[in-house]
Amino acid sequence: MATDPGVLMIYELMGRAHAALARERGQGTVEYVGLVLLMAVLIAGVVKASGGFSDTGIAEAVVKRLKAAIDGVGGGR
Repeated sequence: MATDPGVLMIYELMGRAHAALARERGQGTVEYVGLVLLMAVLIAGVVKASGGFSDTGIAEAVVKRLKAAIDGVGGGR
């Protein structure tokens, strides 16, 4: 390993440059949006699949709960 102060300073600068360029700001948001979209597709699939059966209780319950959740977040507007 190099012990020359000039070489160590170059390594430190390279490390700081890499850390500044490789930031993952917003990555959590992207993953969260992906998860929400996946859940929306799954719920839509369940609702659509339940619509073809004579017993639509599950689909109606899901729609009712979704509407209630949306109204709760939006303040009922």
